[in-house]
Amino acid sequence: MKTVVITGSARGLGFEMAKVFRRNNVNVVISDLNEEKLANAKKELEEIESEAQVKYCVCNVTSSENIQNLIDFAKKEFEVIDIWINNAGVNQPEKPIWELEESEIDLVLDVDLKGAIIGSKLAMEEMSKNKKGAIYNIEGYGSNDAMMLGLSMYGTSKRAITYFTQALAKESEERQTGVIVGRLSPGIMITDFIVTALGDKDKIQLSDKTKKVYNILGDYPDVVAKFLVEGMLKNEKNNAKIEWLTNRKAAWRFMTAGFNKRDFFGDGTKLLNK
Repeated sequence: MKTVVITGSARGLGFEMAKVFRRNNVNVVISDLNEEKLANAKKELEEIESEAQVKYCVCNVTSSENIQNLIDFAKKEFEVIDIWINNAGVNQPEKPIWELEESEIDLVLDVDLKGAIIGSKLAMEEMSKNKKGAIYNIEGYGSNDAMMLGLSMYGTSKRAITYFTQALAKESEERQTGVIVGRLSPGIMITDFIVTALGDKDKIQLSDKTKKVYNILGDYPDVVAKFLVEGMLKNEKNNAKIEWLTNRKAAWRFMTAGFNKRDFFGDGTKLLNK
């Protein structure tokens, strides 16, 4: 039975991926900053019928010691880590770069970029001992060079994630580690992530223009998670990109937006509960 470790998985995409893995009888280790939220997430996951087990471990991905502790915990519980997903992330305040505080810049880069880099490094060190495993990093706005006021620093981190993950895949192949490295491209997900910044510290007021785009291109994370997890379980290729919102799909949605109207923001509770 395989084991997956997912950072930032007490809610949102990480939590929804944990659900799908569990339905596929994969042992799941969820991790996040808040132990109470983790305990509640574990309880909900255990309500899903499965032969697999669920464990949780508090982890702050800005700390290499915390990440190593997460690896050690997963090994202690399940011996081997088969899939490692660097999912933890924070959004930035809706400000231009020059108005961001240095502490805000640090937090976005430390969580979204450095956390994934160190997580990948330590997971690779562990997996390469067994000559097998898979590491996945999450792409996001900016990975394809898109730019928008209020997402510049977040986009910088995600553009860097794309390069880093491709470079890691190349190095893994050249060193013949036996570990595959890939990217998960979920597109726009309708969760409280898009209306909060810096880990729920700040609220973001989305413009009507932004809401219009999100209504056309967005999806709830349970839909996206099913696609991504099924792709990971099937994938055997290094440097793979498992992409939900392809250019073709996005173009089709814009073309049919007049006939297929969606409003994710008409009921705020619907947004925040996802």
